Order: sequence, then structure tokens, then C-alpha cells
Amino acid sequence: MNSGNETTNTPPATAAPATANNTVAATATVITNIASLVTNDPSLGDESPLGLIQDAAVVIDGDRVVWIGESSKAPATDNRVDAGGRAVIPGFVDSHSHLVFAGDRTAEFNARMSGQPYAAGGIRTTVAATRAATDEALEANLTRYLGEALRQGTTTFETKSGYGLTVEDEARALRIASRHTDEVTYLGAHIVSPDHADDPAGYVDLVTGPMLDACAPYARWIDVFCEKGAFDGDQARAILTAGKARGLHPRVHANQLSYGPGVQLAVELDAASADHCTHLTQADVDALASGDTVATLLPGAEFSTRAEWPDARRLLDAGVTVALSTDCNPGSSFTSSVPFCIALAVRDMGMTPNEALWSATAGGAAALRRTDIGRLTPGARADLTLLDAPSHVHLAYRPGVPLVTGVWRRGERVL
Repeated sequence: MNSGNETTNTPPATAAPATANNTVAATATVITNIASLVTNDPSLGDESPLGLIQDAAVVIDGDRVVWIGESSKAPATDNRVDAGGRAVIPGFVDSHSHLVFAGDRTAEFNARMSGQPYAAGGIRTTVAATRAATDEALEANLTRYLGEALRQGTTTFETKSGYGLTVEDEARALRIASRHTDEVTYLGAHIVSPDHADDPAGYVDLVTGPMLDACAPYARWIDVFCEKGAFDGDQARAILTAGKARGLHPRVHANQLSYGPGVQLAVELDAASADHCTHLTQADVDALASGDTVATLLPGAEFSTRAEWPDARRLLDAGVTVALSTDCNPGSSFTSSVPFCIALAVRDMGMTPNEALWSATAGGAAALRRTDIGRLTPGARADLTLLDAPSHVHLAYRPGVPLVTGVWRRGERVL
């Protein structure tokens, strides 16, 4: 699997033009004078996983990239953008977030930072606030955080339900989310609903029955929090299997707080991703390395809970495909900043700057089983982020600095 590991330096390859005669439509847009372009295609650049091209240009026509290459060889167009010697990278792909919610959990965070441990039960606080909120309030909150993420270079995001835990509230969360992204995940199995605290089996029946019926039309994915205090392996299997029967593909919150069956269940069921992956046995690592399930790491959660960091180095060295995501949610990781998560991954999880960027772009795309995003190649979606820096390494080198100075999404400049 392509895990974004760095390779030895080799002479740059010449990028192939999109058309045989090196011409594009006059109405296309060329971004030129790019100091360093990350393509995530080794065949286009320096043969590393990032496929770096120095002194580069990108041509966009409509919502697609149509040409990649050296700036001096860029085809003529009527629209020209000078990158001014800055770096261009693919738009970030945030493959794990929880953005349909109301309220916050400031008191919980304050208590945790004062020495109290994190536990999954804090989700109930957000459930109560979300149920009480209007559709308009939930959507306004969602768009607020989407705008925040966009300004930090995120052009694709996945988001989940999971803060309603009734048939009506889960369905409305997904209905709202589906107006803003195609990557919508049904997470009725976030925790056992407070309404079924004494009947977890009954809640599983609800999640796999009437709630699934109401939610499936709005979702692409199904997820479950397989963890002590949430759902055990047998319950998680039943929930994910029911979702697959309705055409929803699995994702799993796995092995965040303790060792457990989540990772191996994810691989067994061909889940697109096993998310968190903090507490792993060697059998868990081997399972991930042998399957197609991406290990999505969420360093914002460890930062915000003072928990043990996932060992990204162990996963990468085993050949596991790794994604980085924010896990943006009001309880355990209230950040929408992929650059912040990249800096954490480099500083505390054993990743190189190259690996962290690959995981936040191409890795996120792999976690969503997408090939049209997370890379800048002819035919890919024109999602680009312009950094106010000469290299992507500055994302980790200058943590906390707002380096994103331009964003194109589906070919349109939105920042």
C-alpha cells in the first residue's frame, strides 16, 4: 500500500502535458510561478509519494485539473494567476468530523485539563443540546465550521450524525449534512441513547431497524463507536452488517480508549477506515497492513484529552495506509484545522512532514475511497490550496501560523 513513506531523492521526472499539442482552452486558468507543487503522483514529479515539482504550474479548466508541469512550459490561457513563489498543495481531505451539533462542552474540557479523565459518556451533553436545537440553528453551526475549515485549506470533508440518537434527530442531522457534502455518515451507534440506557439490545434493534430505514437515504457510510462504554464487538458487527445490507459502507471508531475488537472487525468487514487506532496489538497492525482499510489518525483528540498518542511510525513502517483528520467535534477535538493536526502528527506521532501532508490529502481520499481528490493530476478535481510559504514543510515548521492564502474548490477560487 502507498503509505506516503519518503524515498531517496531521484532526478525529477518531466510531467506529461494533458494534451498532445500542449494546448488548453483559452478560458482555462493557469496558476504559475509555484515554488513547490505537491501532486501526490510520483510519475509527475520527483518520484517520491508527494510527486514534487519545483518551479511549477497548474492549469484548471472548469472543475478539473487539465495540465501539470514546469512553469516555463505552461500553455497560454486568458486567465493567469501568479503564485509568487509560494507552494501549492492539494486541498485537504478531512475524512472524519462530527459537525451537526449544538452547544459546546467547555466545562468538560476545563475539568479534563484540571485532571479529570475523558470518558465517552460526555457525548450525552451534546445529545441534549442537539435535540433541543432547531434545524436552522444546526445548519448555521455546520456552515460556520465548514467556512472555518475552508479558510484553512479543507476542500473535502466527511461528517456524521450521532448527536440525536432518535429516529427523527438522526435523520434530520443527515438531511442537513447531505446539503453540504456527499460524504455523509450515519452514526446512530455513537453511544447507547440515554432513552435506552437500561435496554442496549433494544437500542441496537432501533439503530439497525427503523433508524436505519430513516437515515439510509441521506448517507453513504455507516459508523459505530466500538469501545467500552459504547458498543461491543458483537453489537458493532450487527450494526455494520445491517448497514451494508442497505448499501452503506462501513467505517469504525476503533481502539481509541482501549484495546478491543474494532480494528480487526473493520478489516474483516472491508471498512473504508478504522479511526483513532491508538491502542493496537501487533495483530491489529498486521490486519491493517494486509487489508484495504485505512488507519485514520486523529491527533486533535489526543491533544484535547491528554491521551496517549497513536504510533503513526509503527503503522507506516508496517505498510499501513494512514490518513490524518481533525475529528472536529465539541467534546474531544474541537478543531477544524488540518494544518494543526499535521503539526501534531509531525511533533508527537513520529511522522515526517511529507508523510503527514500525504496522509491529510491522498490518505484522506483513500479513507473515503476516492481517486478524484487528494491529488493534483490531469483529470483530478481542481481542489488546490496556496500556502504563504515556499514549501509544504512550513505547515509543521510554523505551527499555528495561518499560512493558507488561497483556496480553489472544484476549479473556483473561494479564498
